[in-house]
Amino acid sequence: MRRTEEPDPSLGDRGRGEQPAPSPHEEAERRVRSRDPHSVRCPSVAVRLGIVLLLCNGPSPAETPRPTQLPPDARRHAHEHAGLGTVGSPAAGGNIDPTTYLTTWNFSNLPPGEREKFYRETPLSGGSMLREYRFYTVNKEIEIAPGVSFPAWTYNGQVPGPTVRATVGDRIRIRFVNQGDRPHTIHFHGFHPPEMDGSDPSHFVLPGEEFVYEFEADPVGVHLYHCHSLPLTQHIHKGLYGVYIVDPKVPRAPARELIMMMNGFDTNFDEENEVYAVNTHAFYYVHHPIQVQKGELVRIYLVNILEFDMINSFHVHAHFFTEYRTGTLSAPTSYTDTIVLGQAERSILELRFRYPGQFMFHAHKTEFAEKGWHGLFEVTESEGGR
Repeated sequence: MRRTEEPDPSLGDRGRGEQPAPSPHEEAERRVRSRDPHSVRCPSVAVRLGIVLLLCNGPSPAETPRPTQLPPDARRHAHEHAGLGTVGSPAAGGNIDPTTYLTTWNFSNLPPGEREKFYRETPLSGGSMLREYRFYTVNKEIEIAPGVSFPAWTYNGQVPGPTVRATVGDRIRIRFVNQGDRPHTIHFHGFHPPEMDGSDPSHFVLPGEEFVYEFEADPVGVHLYHCHSLPLTQHIHKGLYGVYIVDPKVPRAPARELIMMMNGFDTNFDEENEVYAVNTHAFYYVHHPIQVQKGELVRIYLVNILEFDMINSFHVHAHFFTEYRTGTLSAPTSYTDTIVLGQAERSILELRFRYPGQFMFHAHKTEFAEKGWHGLFEVTESEGGR
């Protein structure tokens, strides 16, 4: 397939005129950059993201002040100006609202009249449900950081695509229309007949055509869907993916439920990522911390779709979570504060915050965290102050 993207020509040779002797700070930065070629892959994006490496000139132990507790706004400001945040906030309407995306499934963010255009449910015999969806692909420029746009291929105009959620045994029917400029499909991780797999070239939906996917929701757990057209690397990286949740017939305990898709973006098309994120927008949850209450059960549906890097990770500060790998079994698989996931691996995480305040969560791969995959939980006292 013909590639339409070309590397950024702005990354050519710099001038070779005489330069003044570097300062100690500049020399330290040069040494770090020489060890980490990723740090200079895309200077324009690095500048826009406001990534700052505090390499030297820090206070000596004798000069280090005693720690003080800053108010939330001041702490957030400190995160943003210590190399862990962006300059500015994402523009409205550029893609999804990452705060809304956390708690949206089956187009629940839309008013009833608008929602019916994309989602309907009909009770079936035996207590199950027919869930009908309207999906389409469209090419769209999206914002992934303030002032940084990306030419995405999208499901329904957003990255990640809409979250599909059902109860095990429900019937899922998706009318898919390809409004893009090349063949696309939807491939679901879960049980389905071979003709619904969306992976064979005979399954490719050509531009202007449509196809109806229909299958039973199974197994229980947190899963994903993505385009399976070729080249697969390109179709996934460009944004054609989303979360697919199958609930057990006996509901899980009530919780504050959050959906997180770990992703990244190769902005100069050299098959290496320059921007990393959870739910697409770099550092968004630093500017807009996720609100939870002390002591309440928080359940995270976490999926890794990161392309070009072999692994991704999730780490939360000052707390531990119970992990249910893939969410298919009722017994937990680990109790920890950090997990590592390959592409398409996923887990359900449950935790309760013991203390009020702000707590970081981020990839425990420093490069990813410094290039966008970093956020904050803001924990407030629960009702009654327990």
